Amino acid sequence: MENNTSAHIAGSLMDIKAIKLQPAQPFTWASGWKSPIYCDNRKALSSPEIRTYIKNAFAEVARRKYPQVEVVAGVATGAIAQGALVADLLGKPFVYVRSSAKDHGLANLIEGDLKAGQKVLVIEDLISTGGSSLKAVSALRDAGADVVGMLAIFTYGFQTARDAFAEAGVELTTLSNYDDLITEAVTRGYVSSEELETLRTWRKDPSTWRQGDGV
Repeated sequence: MENNTSAHIAGSLMDIKAIKLQPAQPFTWASGWKSPIYCDNRKALSSPEIRTYIKNAFAEVARRKYPQVEVVAGVATGAIAQGALVADLLGKPFVYVRSSAKDHGLANLIEGDLKAGQKVLVIEDLISTGGSSLKAVSALRDAGADVVGMLAIFTYGFQTARDAFAEAGVELTTLSNYDDLITEAVTRGYVSSEELETLRTWRKDPSTWRQGDGV
C-alpha cells in the first residue's frame, strides 16, 4: 500500500484509540504475550470519516489487483462489517466466515450464498500470527471457493505470519503496517524516540518480550 495511505490510516487509528501504544505499561494478549501495542480496529466503524477512508482504500486495491472477484468474504467478527461495506461499494455478493460452526440449525460455518468455484476476496481487520485468518481461508476453500487474495487493515508484520501466508499460497495486502505505525507515532508525538526502540525490539520476538523482568 502507498506510504501516505498507510501513514494516514495508522495515524487515524491512533487518534481514535483503535490502536494504543503503551511501551511502559504493556498489555497482555489472550495468548499471554506481553505487548506494548493493542489494536481494536472495530473502533474505526464508529468514525464515519475513517470508516469511509478504509472502505474506499480497500475497494481501490480490490479493483486494481482483483478485478475478477465475484464474492467478498468477511472474517468474523472484526471484519464482517468492513467486508460488507466493501462488497456494497464493489456491487458484489457478501458472505462471512464464522470462527466455528453454529451448534444448532444448519451448523453453518460460512453464512451467505457461496457457490463452488466462485472467486472470493477475503477481508480481514487485523493480522497477527495469521492463524485465524488462514482458518477462514481453509473454510472457504473447503466449500469450493477460489480464494484470490486477502486484504486487511493492519498487520504487525510477524515473520511467522508471512511464512504462514506463503505456505498457504494466499496473497496478503494490508492498508497499513507496524513499521509505518511506529514511524507515524513518533511523528505525531505519541511516543518518544527511546520508546521507539522498545517497540522495535518487541516485534523481533513478541513471544518472549519482557519475560522475567517483573512486568
